[in-house]
Amino acid sequence: MYSRRPWLFFLILGLSILFVGCSGTQETKAPIAGSLMVGMSTDAGTIDDRSFNQATWEGLVKAGTDFNFKPKYLRPSGTTTADYDKEIANFHDAGYRLIFTPGFKFENSIYAAQEKYPDTKFVILDGIPHPDNDYSKVKVGANTVAINFAEHESGFLAGVAAALQLKTGEFGFIGGMEFPSVQRFNWGFQQGLKYANANLGTQISVKSENFIYQGTFHDVAAGQQLAAQMYDRGVNVIFAAAGSVGIGVINEAVARTKGGQPVWVIGVDVDQYAQGYYDEGKTKSVILTSAMKCVNQATYDMVKSVKEGDFPGGKIVTFNVKNDGIGIPAKNQNLKEEVTSKIKEIVDSMKAGKVTVADKGDGLLR
Repeated sequence: MYSRRPWLFFLILGLSILFVGCSGTQETKAPIAGSLMVGMSTDAGTIDDRSFNQATWEGLVKAGTDFNFKPKYLRPSGTTTADYDKEIANFHDAGYRLIFTPGFKFENSIYAAQEKYPDTKFVILDGIPHPDNDYSKVKVGANTVAINFAEHESGFLAGVAAALQLKTGEFGFIGGMEFPSVQRFNWGFQQGLKYANANLGTQISVKSENFIYQGTFHDVAAGQQLAAQMYDRGVNVIFAAAGSVGIGVINEAVARTKGGQPVWVIGVDVDQYAQGYYDEGKTKSVILTSAMKCVNQATYDMVKSVKEGDFPGGKIVTFNVKNDGIGIPAKNQNLKEEVTSKIKEIVDSMKAGKVTVADKGDGLLR
């Protein structure tokens, strides 16, 4: 799955989740007796970033309601491994025995923590434990689960949907840090546009100057500035896979649309439709669609597995199109019904292996 780690085999588990809604309907077994203390550490972001951190937190909140515990989160004072180590230690010392860390920045910390705290279970999302950026020494301990997502497939579907809806136009991409999970969103998106142009009669154009990485996941102002520059160059749609940087992109799109220059944004990780409202009635949005990862459901499922005694420790779990772990929102009034229907057909073709999406950037921009 990681394009920079071709040797790594990702174990795909058939987890029971809904494709487009990212919300489970499973029956819950009788939970294991005893209280559960669950913690989450963010990195540079916050639990209200309207993206990856928030989705993780929402999954924990729902699990807390269903399994009768109150989750807690901590935000490190800095962005170094030492800062992350400190918060993990704080959780452990306070009695937390299930700790979630969303993001690749925790890879080194979890690698060490899983051995230092064998009595604690860890879940790292969008990362795999390893020491000091040495991917030859990847280790997922028996008390750890590494959850990853097929972002390229999600980006592909969002690209096809956006292309089908608009038919023509100039599309762009703003990523956060140039890291594999963000790159895969970009590469899948470009493949989706190419697929639509080649097979579905669309005429979407892209330029290298409009496919960029801001370099962080938290700089809202920079995201708005970059989006303004792209829209000024004639871009109609920006796919923002950039955490809080994407909020800046959405803010710019809302301001322009209110000013009579309608433009679009493709959201990321979660359904961001509600973040793009531009009318007083809060019904119309600049979010054309969203490339979703079922982060909230993945988080919920891991808590549930602990409560039921079947935590899949030692495994790398990949959420992809075949196990309904990624997708676009089931409903979005900015997409015509025929577009939604075509996307469902394409999803079926992907599951059947008739349509494939590469997780590499060969022949693509950035």
